[in-house]
Amino acid sequence: MFNHVMVGSNDLERSKRFYDAVLGTLGAGEPIYNTTTSGHTRLFYRHDGNTFAVSQPINDEEATFANGGTIAFKCNSPEQVREFHDVAVAHGGTSIENPPGLRDSNMGTAFYLAYVRDPDGNKLCAIHRVKQDH
Repeated sequence: MFNHVMVGSNDLERSKRFYDAVLGTLGAGEPIYNTTTSGHTRLFYRHDGNTFAVSQPINDEEATFANGGTIAFKCNSPEQVREFHDVAVAHGGTSIENPPGLRDSNMGTAFYLAYVRDPDGNKLCAIHRVKQDH
């Protein structure tokens, strides 16, 4: 359904340091730099058939985060969720909501997850679906 997810940044090098570290916990490597015809720079992180991008706003206005928006990254284990969270905080992110941990949903599934904001305020989620015995 999705081709890519892109967020804006007011400081692309700060965002690169943050996302290199955080997305590195998921196995993503160095981003591909792209310069638009208008001269704006974007970073494209490609991994496992997915693309996450960080861009200077093409309209030259300040980048802002989406109120109510969340970008969730699928993790392979609760330990990877914790690592994602801890690395994000260590690289300028902010832990938000509850501490990383197990959450029951009203959909009959439990998730181990953590929420952080990146240095530009974008809300990120690290999530691992926990198999439940019934």
